[in-house]
Amino acid sequence: MKKVFVLVVLFILPLVAYLFFASGVNNFGRLPVLTEKVSDISTISKDYTFEDKITILGFVGNDVDLVKGNLFNLNQKIYKRFHEFNDFQMIMVAPIGVEKEVVDLKEELGQLADAKKWNFVFVEPKEIKNLFDGLKTDLSLDKNLGSPNVFIIDKKLSLRGRDDDEDEKVKYGFNTISVAELNNKMEDDVKIILAEYRLALKKNNADRSK
Repeated sequence: MKKVFVLVVLFILPLVAYLFFASGVNNFGRLPVLTEKVSDISTISKDYTFEDKITILGFVGNDVDLVKGNLFNLNQKIYKRFHEFNDFQMIMVAPIGVEKEVVDLKEELGQLADAKKWNFVFVEPKEIKNLFDGLKTDLSLDKNLGSPNVFIIDKKLSLRGRDDDEDEKVKYGFNTISVAELNNKMEDDVKIILAEYRLALKKNNADRSK
């Protein structure tokens, strides 16, 4: 009996655990697509693109001091955890005219982590509205052309989020005012989409080697 028990522990349980987690990846390891083919940031700034990148998209607005705390939350809870991934980027859209305030902000962010993937795009108000409206969410910009919410855009220009969120049912964006939301929801969702692409890459590499 002891030998049988040892064999079960050594061989059967690891197999069961593998099948369980493999099943979990297939069934629960994809972040839902909420909006397909959003407008690429390249349509308003030739220096950046959403294609082939996992993008955290935000809208700063024309009062940078007002949202500074939100961006520090995002920096500490999301950016610092994921900025070393090659295909990860932050794109924050702001109205023309706040460039100096953003330079100062980025310097402050850089004191906490390498800020090279904090990208700020300065455009006209109409372009900000068009980009935001193209996400097709149930959210809206405030009077400053900003939003406390940030959004996950995948490599194929789709907005990702939750379609069965316990609080909002459909969750298009993540509120940077709430540290708990960044910790408990957004971090998990960014992990999921990064894992999704890593699994796809491994599968493609395995298929090529056959």
